[in-house]
Amino acid sequence: MTVCRPVLVIGLVAAVFAGTQASAAAAAPTPAPGRAAQEPAAAGPAVRALLRQYCFACHNERAQIGGLALDTLDLAQVSARADVWEQVVRKLRTGAMPPAGRPQPDAAASNNVATWLETQLDRAALEHPNPGRPTLHRLNRAEYRNAVRDLLAVDVDASLLPADNAAYGFDNNADALTLSSALTERYLGAAAKISQMALGRLRGSPPPETILVPTDRDQGVRISDDLPFGSRGGTVFRYYFPVDGDYRFDMRPKEGGVDGGFVGVTAEPHQLDVSLDGVRVWTGTVGGPSLEGLRGDDRIDAILESLRFQVPVKAGSYQVQVYFAAKTSAYVEDLFDPDLRRDPYRAGNGEPAISSVTITGPPAGVASVGDSPSRRRLLVCTPASGSGGEACAKTIITTLARRAYRRPVTDADLEIPLSLYRDGARAGGFESGIELAVRGILVSPSFLFRFEEQPASVMPDTPYRISGLELASRLAFFLWSSIPDDELLDVAVQQTLHEPRVLQQQVRRMLADPRSQALVDNFAGQWLHIRNVAQLQPSPELLFHFDDGLRAAFEQETKLFFDSIIREDRSVLDLLDADYTFLNERLATHYGIPGVRGARFRRVSLPADSVRRGLLGQGSILTGTSRANRTSPVIRGKWILDNILGAPPPPPPPNVPDLEEPRDPRKVLPMREQMAAHRANPVCASCHAQMDQLGFALENFDAIGEWREIYPSGLPIDPSAKFPDGTTFAGPAELRAVLLSHSDDFLTTVTDRLLTYALGRGLEATDAPVVRQIKRAAASENYAFASLVQSIVASTPFQMRMAQEHAN
Repeated sequence: MTVCRPVLVIGLVAAVFAGTQASAAAAAPTPAPGRAAQEPAAAGPAVRALLRQYCFACHNERAQIGGLALDTLDLAQVSARADVWEQVVRKLRTGAMPPAGRPQPDAAASNNVATWLETQLDRAALEHPNPGRPTLHRLNRAEYRNAVRDLLAVDVDASLLPADNAAYGFDNNADALTLSSALTERYLGAAAKISQMALGRLRGSPPPETILVPTDRDQGVRISDDLPFGSRGGTVFRYYFPVDGDYRFDMRPKEGGVDGGFVGVTAEPHQLDVSLDGVRVWTGTVGGPSLEGLRGDDRIDAILESLRFQVPVKAGSYQVQVYFAAKTSAYVEDLFDPDLRRDPYRAGNGEPAISSVTITGPPAGVASVGDSPSRRRLLVCTPASGSGGEACAKTIITTLARRAYRRPVTDADLEIPLSLYRDGARAGGFESGIELAVRGILVSPSFLFRFEEQPASVMPDTPYRISGLELASRLAFFLWSSIPDDELLDVAVQQTLHEPRVLQQQVRRMLADPRSQALVDNFAGQWLHIRNVAQLQPSPELLFHFDDGLRAAFEQETKLFFDSIIREDRSVLDLLDADYTFLNERLATHYGIPGVRGARFRRVSLPADSVRRGLLGQGSILTGTSRANRTSPVIRGKWILDNILGAPPPPPPPNVPDLEEPRDPRKVLPMREQMAAHRANPVCASCHAQMDQLGFALENFDAIGEWREIYPSGLPIDPSAKFPDGTTFAGPAELRAVLLSHSDDFLTTVTDRLLTYALGRGLEATDAPVVRQIKRAAASENYAFASLVQSIVASTPFQMRMAQEHAN
């Protein structure tokens, strides 16, 4: 009976969620229809004259190219069709319209029209604010994982829940975070497992967990700064040991050799060490004289048995380090440059390597329930022997529910968890009751969803300010992807969080907190596609010197770079042209930058003419915007238009053929010639005229971001480019200069993306004036990252929402 109650609770969530979505959709305002233009004298003849000369030929009531009939719109009522006029402003600002091949207005005239339209739209937004109606917001997978970490000091595997759908570039978008019956079951299973882990009361024997080592990792060198000097190969990962007990470790060597089926396992011994948080817990030997005379299965069994051990571990999260003791870094004699050698060109290939690590927990009934970080976090009191159990349980449940629900709790909030506690305590004692209560809290809609209550006195279609507790929740999920901490909740309860001074102080504190790493992992990780780097698989036939070490270095460089923008409160414009980056030896060698040694990443200064300055010089971006076997000016140009200039091109027309892919690299034409066919097609030319040119400027970077002067065919690379307006540039340095000359477009893009992420919804035309206001507010601090965050947090859509019809 007890296990059914969470099912009932979470079952109600689906109905609430569906009803909220429907009511929000029904209450959404409908844009005013266009009508015959009646231009006011205040608009002046210049605005309509420019539109008539350069826009009406295509965007008129008869042609309606792109679905626009600008000649029917009333310039006296610009705000009535804000959706259309904001598109016009964006196209004019980015130079996307008029398209290539059509007459172009001079920059000053175009800027004047855009400024006039912005002024009308901003004035209307100030007079009639529309903060929007966010959909009921479910916690996404990252937020759920972080919330459990901060609630219970338990690190859970993200695979407990399925990956979330993304919308508008982010997976925290409320409209995409739907709830299905399958996901409901996953929440129930996750809550059961987490409640057991928190108390160290696992049911049955935990299944073995295997951590795989990438097959293309070079294990002849020290692979990570988290491993000791004098080590080579192996792996390092964080693992949560749920209970005190003896854990079994099984290491498996890399297969494929002739010696017993494992690479490099011979009569020569190799020392293998395992450490937990830097403390060595086991030392073994791979290979050695004991293998002499063994053949077939006997040899394999002996090798695997030598790599198996058991060790007592206290419950908690540890960094597991598995590594070989390095012997020598000598290279074999061959014709290849040593810096280019990879399997099978390294001497390390003749040494053993690890392919996986399997950890098996203690069997059922053997694990002990001792002290652990999660028990200390959860059990804030201990019942006196024989009495006081329910009073202590109520204290524990109240403390946990306050943080889980992000607000003070009521007697009604405690009714279900306390009932679950009583059921569990009758069957199995105090901790069994607490376990069931925790499970009930973790499946409560108040935990899984971010409710925002509309005051009964607010009229429909009226903007109102959200409560301090709701603001605290928005702030925490924006900056930490997690729940508010006690300090933030206390300030909200005191009803002072809305005060500008208090709010600014809390933002500064939260940005300085390590939990703001979530902005790197979840905001930058999706905006800059850093999350995709782990899945990059360039062609091993053509790009044979790419391996897991380089892949990991690409990811780490961009993460550290964006993190420095946050921690040092640098201008976001430094993302385009910073005079530094972060490198280790592997990445520095790939970039051709001397003087960097070892696996540790460190800050490296870059000269003014370096091709590595800013995001467009980083391997994560360059490889992620390439094909597996070649560069792609189209993908790179599209990435810049979308993520830098904020002017994504429309989808390509159907049935566009792919470029031919000759197998012989000597027969591959220069990319400029291969793309000529697209530019020759008038339908494609308007987009490719800008997109391709941006990509051509980066052609000196190959498909994994390595600098080159010639193609594999031997033909020289031509990185020159020319925009339809006559602007010419060549190579990465001049491309950066062009992008910096459009810095306002980049600032708009950054603000747009950051506001989208902060609100958890897609931006609408009514949000564009807010984006401009945020930029203006941050200008006095040279667009420092914190100034953008502070301006977003102080903005109307972040602090307010639009009222909807009350449910009957």
